[in-house]
Amino acid sequence: MMKILILGAHGQIAQLVRTRLLAETNATLTLYLRQATRLNAVDAQRETVVEGDVNDYATLKAAMAGQDLVLADLGGTFEPMAKNIVQAMEETGVKRLLYITGLGLYHELPAKFDAWLERSIGHAVMEDTRRAAKIIEDSPLDYTIIRAGYMTNKDEIDYELTEKGETFKGTTISRQSIADLIVKIAKNPALHSRSSLGIAKAGTDGDTPVYA
Repeated sequence: MMKILILGAHGQIAQLVRTRLLAETNATLTLYLRQATRLNAVDAQRETVVEGDVNDYATLKAAMAGQDLVLADLGGTFEPMAKNIVQAMEETGVKRLLYITGLGLYHELPAKFDAWLERSIGHAVMEDTRRAAKIIEDSPLDYTIIRAGYMTNKDEIDYELTEKGETFKGTTISRQSIADLIVKIAKNPALHSRSSLGIAKAGTDGDTPVYA
């Protein structure tokens, strides 16, 4: 029985993944978030709730012990969180990490979209995101970085993937699509090992996000 730790368990994608894992697998889930009262209908048979911040290393490491896979659906300043996640995983012997982040880490977008993104998000935020991803990529972990396009709440699963080194295709993606990719990997952890994947809906290419 797989044991999965979800960091940022109140996040929208995390909640979609949680629902599907409970329905489609026999995995047990550890739900890690800053305010435990925000979670509803916890299944006491298969779910454990841990109230904690990823920046609280002792709490994070304790929650990490014994897990098979870690999903990070986080917001905030990413570099210190990535450091803590990698260190805690290394110290507890947990190997498999799925890390959700945004597009544009490698300036892999078409030129006009890349320039728009950098202006829109801001250089400082983008550089923090890039440093966090590099910490993960430089680690010995069995990671998958998921570089998501601009997210929508559309009720659809429709996506294409690009590998690191390829030009990112599309601009937008439904959260359900991201959750679908994560669930597929959770069911088959060898899938997309040590990969950085771009994910967006086909046909949404543009110089700014296209909500097709």
